[in-house]
Amino acid sequence: MSLLVVGSIALDSLETPFGKKEDVLGGSATYFSTTASFFGPVQLVAVIGEDFPESHLQFLRGRGIDLEGLTREAGRTFRWKGKYGWELNEAQTLDTQLNVFESFSPNLPAAYRETPYVFLGNIHPELQSRVLDQVKAPKLVAADTMNFWIQGSRPALLKTLQRVNLLFINDAEARQLSGEHNVVKAARAILAMGPSRVVIKRGEHGALLFDHDHIFACPAFPLSEVFDPTGAGDTFAGGFMGTLASSGGKVDQQVLRKAMVMGSVMASFTVEKFSLERLREVQRPEIHARFAEFKKLTHFDDLGPLGG
Repeated sequence: MSLLVVGSIALDSLETPFGKKEDVLGGSATYFSTTASFFGPVQLVAVIGEDFPESHLQFLRGRGIDLEGLTREAGRTFRWKGKYGWELNEAQTLDTQLNVFESFSPNLPAAYRETPYVFLGNIHPELQSRVLDQVKAPKLVAADTMNFWIQGSRPALLKTLQRVNLLFINDAEARQLSGEHNVVKAARAILAMGPSRVVIKRGEHGALLFDHDHIFACPAFPLSEVFDPTGAGDTFAGGFMGTLASSGGKVDQQVLRKAMVMGSVMASFTVEKFSLERLREVQRPEIHARFAEFKKLTHFDDLGPLGG
């Protein structure tokens, strides 16, 4: 089934202990759609400026991503500049230039309005609600958010959460949104705000899936080299939602757990190189192989009787 994503496309400048990159392809919708395209058709809604390279559009088209919802406006593309320390767990934002993204107002093409799976990227919650006003009876709506919206646009965010089935959020944001320090209590508080499920991303410590009756913990895939964690969370969401959209309409505990693992698998590829370099070259057999490795890492037998 088709998957709709609304979010940002950006040109990033990155610095990590392993090097620097200037004006590379980035943005939440870019990481998400590239990842989800491994699983099925993706429709992308975003805005770019006059300076956005045609080669990047060719890459997205080459992934089979539908760009009818992508608009090019007069001005410069959204730009973000960040720096990571040796721990690579959080970026220090050095510069943000919203440019054409500042006036972004998502308008869905008619062909997108009946898409069954919808992902609302990290944009203003009022824009997220505006997207939901345009879609017709989606099967599942997922959203992402961030500390900036939690602090500055909380009323609008709470209204949006009442219309969302699943929320992706990191552990610090979950604590901020809920007012609870304990992550389990934070998840329960967020579930009471509207979503029927919440995924709490915990970086190198993996992710947790909560609904009203179940909890599933998924570790991060262990890697010997991590170069750039930018976009890992959006890649995780792309793998997760791509798995759901390709499940034949079935969303049960088994499918959700598979989606969690696939999200971790895809994120593990992203961090191995800068920007989308690794996602550009990864092949489906590699994805299957890493998923199988993940299964071995997390499999164990029943305990059996304990000795006296």
